[in-house]
Amino acid sequence: MKRGWILPVLAGLGFVFLYAPIVALVVFSFNESRLVTVWAGFSTRWYVALVNDRQILQAAWVSLQVAVASATLATVLGVLAAFVLARLGRFRGRLLLTGMTAAPLVMPEVITGLSLLLLFVAMEGVLGWPGGRGMTTLIIAHTTFCLAFVAVIAQSRLRDMDDSLEEAARDLGAGPVRVFFDITLPVIAPALVAGWLLAFTLSLDDLVIASFVSGPGASTLPMVVFSKVRLGVSPDVNALATIIIAVVAVSIAIAGVILYRQARRRDQGG
Repeated sequence: MKRGWILPVLAGLGFVFLYAPIVALVVFSFNESRLVTVWAGFSTRWYVALVNDRQILQAAWVSLQVAVASATLATVLGVLAAFVLARLGRFRGRLLLTGMTAAPLVMPEVITGLSLLLLFVAMEGVLGWPGGRGMTTLIIAHTTFCLAFVAVIAQSRLRDMDDSLEEAARDLGAGPVRVFFDITLPVIAPALVAGWLLAFTLSLDDLVIASFVSGPGASTLPMVVFSKVRLGVSPDVNALATIIIAVVAVSIAIAGVILYRQARRRDQGG
């Protein structure tokens, strides 16, 4: 009998612990008062202030550009690395490639950011490129640590893939390139989408590495929010967080509907 109510109670307490602060944040984003802990009535003034905040808007635009570019590059490079590790078997340098691919997964972000900063400084001194820190260094840095996550996801999908599909395509006369684009790529496409979305989220959320490799005019949204929070939480930050939560919730709902429809079509087709 005890197990019948203890587990639901513990689960409920866990959900309350996780989501109560988020609910409070959303509620106080509509607060009239400048004080985030004192309710003074319903108002949307902080959303209007957020729309008129050029610093926030510029930082959000920079973060979106960097996240899209780095996620795309990380997906391309991650798929290539995963294909080499999953399909070429044993070769000279495999252990080194595996270690370099997996290193960002276990490396502290402070170490990664500092090492990339030193690398960019050395490259600028020797090659004259990149000229200072900015969008280019941000994209390179985010691609570097996002690549590892994409490679792990793609490699796992390639290992679970039925090799007979590729072998049948080769028996029918298809070359390696056509087999990859006509057979392998469509099969692992869901893993690539998942890897891209994960890389996009990691890039959009990164603060530590971006703090090392960014420069004037290339401040990301987490950097701007962190600088605001250090001086005290302001209601416009609550409004920004609420908008992000809403976008994420809508995206999850759309993805859920798409997956449900695909599963329903497969069931009907079966």
